[in-house]
Amino acid sequence: QVHLVESGGGLVRPGGSLRLSCAASGSIFSINRMAWYRQAPGKQRELVAAITSGDSTDYLDSVKARFTISRDTAANTVHLQMNALKPEDTAVYYCNFFWGNRFSSWGQGTQVTVSS
Repeated sequence: QVHLVESGGGLVRPGGSLRLSCAASGSIFSINRMAWYRQAPGKQRELVAAITSGDSTDYLDSVKARFTISRDTAANTVHLQMNALKPEDTAVYYCNFFWGNRFSSWGQGTQVTVSS
């Protein structure tokens, strides 16, 4: 059994910053890719950022230059540093690990609200 636990969400004013973290526990091995998705009310879930085992990164166009994804391989943890937050960044953020070349695990989600 593999569990992903997210932390770091909350309420922040426009222009502020938050750092999300997601840690995996259990029998996880060979993590191929770590990613963050988000889903706003009434919208589809979308990929925000991803990082591969080779440290290649990919970002949603609207968050480029504001968000940074990073990983701690030894701790099976991924982080998402979010700066210059905007109201349109408000969503539930989910982490996802693709591992063992065929398994996919999701976190439970953490709410990020950007509002004055």
